[in-house]
Amino acid sequence: MSIPRIQGILTTAATLVLAGSTIAGAFVSPQADGSSQATASNQAVRATNHHTADTALADAFARVDRSTVWEQTGKLKLDFPTFHTEGIAFTEDRIFLSSVEITEPTVKYPTPQDGYDRTAGKGVGHLFVMDKQGNLQQDIILGEGDMYHPGGIDFDGTNVWVPVSQYRPNSSTLIYKVNAESLDVQKQFEVKDHFGGIVMDKQTGHLVGNTWGSRRFAEWNLHGKELASWENPNNFIDYQDCQYVPNSKMLCSGIANLPQTPSAGGTEAKYELGGIALTDLKTRTVIRDIPFQQWSSAGHVATRNPFKMTADGDRLTMKVAPDDGDEVNGTEILTYEATVK
Repeated sequence: MSIPRIQGILTTAATLVLAGSTIAGAFVSPQADGSSQATASNQAVRATNHHTADTALADAFARVDRSTVWEQTGKLKLDFPTFHTEGIAFTEDRIFLSSVEITEPTVKYPTPQDGYDRTAGKGVGHLFVMDKQGNLQQDIILGEGDMYHPGGIDFDGTNVWVPVSQYRPNSSTLIYKVNAESLDVQKQFEVKDHFGGIVMDKQTGHLVGNTWGSRRFAEWNLHGKELASWENPNNFIDYQDCQYVPNSKMLCSGIANLPQTPSAGGTEAKYELGGIALTDLKTRTVIRDIPFQQWSSAGHVATRNPFKMTADGDRLTMKVAPDDGDEVNGTEILTYEATVK
């Protein structure tokens, strides 16, 4: 959990105590056994404060626009091999970072073979566990056979959810849950298709994943039964890392690689367009999306891969890790902050 989020929780707790003490002093109705019960007014205030805490991130992100000023306020250098980073999650005392180590790159076929557009390649899937200073505590290896590519991850309060797929579209994915305290690993189920991100909807208890390029979403129960599938109504960016947002929302960051003009290198020189999108999992519509053009040490757009965001009132804090381990400064966890009006 980031410091801004901790501050937000403390602020909310203080508000609840203050509201409860004020109202309790004015309205207390006795019970038959001599105990006291808070009035409906007191209960309403508590419910309002709880709702405000739950919806703080969605409410604040709804006020972000293209003129929002983001300031880089932190940079944490990771001093171990991180390979190609994919997703990030934060607990109160740990950082989880998923990554794929490529040992044999995939190669595209001239024409599709057996439903695939490229070879399977070879690699190793990593889930790095760190303390809050970025010191490596454990390297959890995930995957089986051709499924070695971890995607975007999310923490549900108890478990970190990790999809590990083949490194090609229209393939297959293993869904893992990792207990954030004990680090016990459980393979939950396997699904068809490449799913590069996952969240748990805490209102339904179901998992929601997005496919290669985030062209499609799927919803499953915890036994892997597909309950729904729908096309992404948005073609702005390809989602790379997502997080659950109360209530029944999904906040994702991502990238679109766009060709440059001939004078800037043409189709071989890609421009990285970054962005963030908030999706309603009930209506399956995009509530808000924005471009994000801040750059890393290696020149990548900040939302290229790992991403998480928290809110403390009107203050948003975003943590990203766009650079790979073998790039100019290695992998750095960057912190950006913005105040929304």
